[in-house]
Amino acid sequence: MPSDAELLDAWRGGDLDAGRELFSRHISLVSRFLRNKVGDEREDLMQRTFLALVEARDRLREGDSFRAYLLRTAQNLLYDHFLKASRAHNRPDPLVTSVIDTGWSPSRILAASERDRLLLHALQTLPLATQILLELHYWEGLTTAELAVVVDVPQGTVKTRLLKARQLLRDAMAALPGLGALPGANADDLDAWARGLRASLDAEP
Repeated sequence: MPSDAELLDAWRGGDLDAGRELFSRHISLVSRFLRNKVGDEREDLMQRTFLALVEARDRLREGDSFRAYLLRTAQNLLYDHFLKASRAHNRPDPLVTSVIDTGWSPSRILAASERDRLLLHALQTLPLATQILLELHYWEGLTTAELAVVVDVPQGTVKTRLLKARQLLRDAMAALPGLGALPGANADDLDAWARGLRASLDAEP
């Protein structure tokens, strides 16, 4: 089986079958990345992410993570999307601005339970960069090295941000009315709970 990097090189060389194979391998990854952040524009952003890959001139170096490279491309397009959608003249700061702050309304996810829906909402209240870091950590199991590529910071900074991000999510959960009364909604089980949310996203059409 050709590697992702080999498929990308072949696609850039005009091999459409290679492009279809690469798309098939990773479309679910890009879909999950966008699912809790944008609404009806998700399909367009998925298509543009793969188009940006084939049009880019930089090469994926041997040993580099393709999924980190792909997700960084998707993230950059997402930031551009929020800039265009924002009423402000400046790019929304992903370290400060949340999806909800932008006034954008992500499509409602048919979560398996009310507590899952509330946790997805809590993620949307966090700064976008924090939401991205947590979702890629929990749902995709990205290593700190891969996360460093996506968010463009050193690995040590990623570890520090993850610790802070978990606390921000706990605080956001605590601020949601009624969450504590739901069965299984225990912040102490946050890691297992957040990882389990991937099933809700994968169940969506």
